[in-house]
Amino acid sequence: MTAVTLAAAPALGPLLARGALRSPFKRPYPQADFPRTRLVLPGLRVDVAGLAAYERVCGFAAGTADAEDALPVTYPHVLGFPLAMRLMSGRDFPLPLLGLVHTSIEIVRHTDLPASGAYELTVHVDGLAPHRRGTEATVVTGLRSGGDLVWESSSTYLARHRTEGATAPGAPSDDTVLPTVAEWRLAGDVGRRYGAASGDRNPIHLHPFTARLFGFPRAVAHGMWTVARCLAAHGTPGAAVVRARFRAPVLLPGTVAYGADGTGRFSLRGPGGRLHLSGEVLPLSGTVRG
Repeated sequence: MTAVTLAAAPALGPLLARGALRSPFKRPYPQADFPRTRLVLPGLRVDVAGLAAYERVCGFAAGTADAEDALPVTYPHVLGFPLAMRLMSGRDFPLPLLGLVHTSIEIVRHTDLPASGAYELTVHVDGLAPHRRGTEATVVTGLRSGGDLVWESSSTYLARHRTEGATAPGAPSDDTVLPTVAEWRLAGDVGRRYGAASGDRNPIHLHPFTARLFGFPRAVAHGMWTVARCLAAHGTPGAAVVRARFRAPVLLPGTVAYGADGTGRFSLRGPGGRLHLSGEVLPLSGTVRG
């Protein structure tokens, strides 16, 4: 794998536009080639104002971040998103960016991450795999401090298309109904506010009109907002592993029920008990890896 060092994070707008324009020409399949490049962004510093806006929209603390705060466990995903979009919008990435569905994320935080820290950020595509509904890509993001790996994530993204013959099944589902801890009424502008804080301005999240262009009756909440909102309520102290699967879109505005059972499991359900998100938080044993 070839490492490419960047001087700064790329601008998201042109990347999203490029990915959208190239999407109609992509023909995804599990055996397709994919970019063998690891993007590296050294000397990364967190913008405290941007972090505070993220905390406010996701419900972390009071949303008044300062340099002494620890980053929310999901925030490095936001930092890595521009690098992931540079890879996924490229000509050599075989899946179309338009219509790509974020299906899962696993996060490993080895230690608390101070907002004042200097980090090295890396992103690469780990591979493609068959899925019963198409082809899934895995994108890996890592954060290092002083040479040590302090945070990493693995996200899967699904391109839906017709499949032939035997394909790998989807991940096993756990549809256990967890006790409801809280009900949240979600405003229609949640997608716009999270998009402003995260940079992810996918049109399905912004307005009913643009969402209808992609087959949704109303705007859809970002999957990473739903997991961040649950983790803000759940809490993730210290070193931890977070696993979450995005099961069904959350329409905006709407009402959802946040569930947890005290064992680390959490969920988000809509009217009628429809499962939108399932996940778990587990303690991480061991030391920081180099």
